[in-house]
Amino acid sequence: MLKILIPISMLTLTVWMSPAKWMWTLALAHSLMIALGSLPWLAWLSETGWSNMNLYMAADPLSAPLLVLTCWLLPLAILASQNHMMNEPLNRQRTYISLLTLLTLFLILAFTATELIMFYVMFEATLIPTLFIITRWGNQTQRLNAGTYFLFYTLAGSLPLLVALLLLQNDTGGLSMLTLPFSNTQQLISYADKAWWLGCLMAFLVKMPLYGMHLWLPKAHVEAPIAGSMILAAVLLKLGGYGMIRVVVMLEPLTKELCYPFIVFALWGIVMTSSICLRQTDLKSLIAYSSVSHMGLVASGILIQTPWGFTGALTLMIAHGFTSSALFCLANTNYERTHSRTMILARGLQVLLPLMATWWFIASLANLALPPLPNLMGELMIISSLFGWSPLSLAITGLGVILTASYSLYLFLMTQRGSLPPHAIALSPSHSREHLLMALHLIPLVLLVAKPELIWGWTA
Repeated sequence: MLKILIPISMLTLTVWMSPAKWMWTLALAHSLMIALGSLPWLAWLSETGWSNMNLYMAADPLSAPLLVLTCWLLPLAILASQNHMMNEPLNRQRTYISLLTLLTLFLILAFTATELIMFYVMFEATLIPTLFIITRWGNQTQRLNAGTYFLFYTLAGSLPLLVALLLLQNDTGGLSMLTLPFSNTQQLISYADKAWWLGCLMAFLVKMPLYGMHLWLPKAHVEAPIAGSMILAAVLLKLGGYGMIRVVVMLEPLTKELCYPFIVFALWGIVMTSSICLRQTDLKSLIAYSSVSHMGLVASGILIQTPWGFTGALTLMIAHGFTSSALFCLANTNYERTHSRTMILARGLQVLLPLMATWWFIASLANLALPPLPNLMGELMIISSLFGWSPLSLAITGLGVILTASYSLYLFLMTQRGSLPPHAIALSPSHSREHLLMALHLIPLVLLVAKPELIWGWTA
């Protein structure tokens, strides 16, 4: 595990010491080596428990695919940011790449932590570079408001988690994930115990986010630069799902009694946010609300605590990580040419950019869970688990699937079809860098179709 942390730390040194004209090339090459070096971690999926352990860090079949996703997104974020960052001062460019590297380092430490307190510290540490990326490299003045929402929503949800962990530390004498799920066997029935349960889960429900706690996400996505949107959608939201899976095991038997309102909120959020997507005019805002809808399905799959629910949640998290990041990259290619996120001002681009329209089509189909992509596998497993939990849930999830297909097709038709607006006649052609970026997003989805055991090696 430590072998990959050293190259990530060295990436910052490479950025600050390399000549200006070679900085982006060297940073991209270095980050690609880190991504390729993380692929052997997928071998841990065949293990039955924790592996590659030291005193504070280890990995298991749950964290391994999320670790690979984190490392894979770093070169993609650098590649996507290269065009719009070229006009920035050199020191700002170097600081930008250093923050992306620092964020990746914190995420790896969070996914490999074996102590809950260390996980909490890394969970909160990801807030700092993300906040700087949003507020210092956002495109509009509303980025400060978006940063404020992001900061206070995250802190307000995380402070109860800290109190709950300290109380648990006082009761059990240790917070190691290796032994903790088996040490909490007492009956928890008082109101204080129920408040403790809520404190343990609130931070992760805000981070995912659950419908009703999601207002920070569209603002952060809309105002963040492309790398911020990619990592926020692909990895940071999954940090909430990962934390829920880790913590919910030790919250028995309270979870079976108290999870009902949260599952209802998650299912209702799928319908509401999908309906909101059908009324959006802002391209990035539509993709952000789409993420809320998909993560609501993930939250409901985790809370019912069945093997299929857990496996479907992990599958959907990985598949949605690639798909949402690809959609934000495509939205960025439109923005770089039209300088507008309003879909009606950037319609009909299939005529000018036919190959980019193909990428749009594939990404939209992945977003609506076209068979045999892993998006469909994850959704079907969660929907089947929810049907076993309550047959009435099929009506809500079925409506959510229909609305998801509707806004995904609406997204494609509004951006690619129709008449070309008069002002969009002198757009620059697509570049090989953009096609490489999209290929590196969507090829892993195809590989997951060929080898689904890359995720399904882990079951609850």
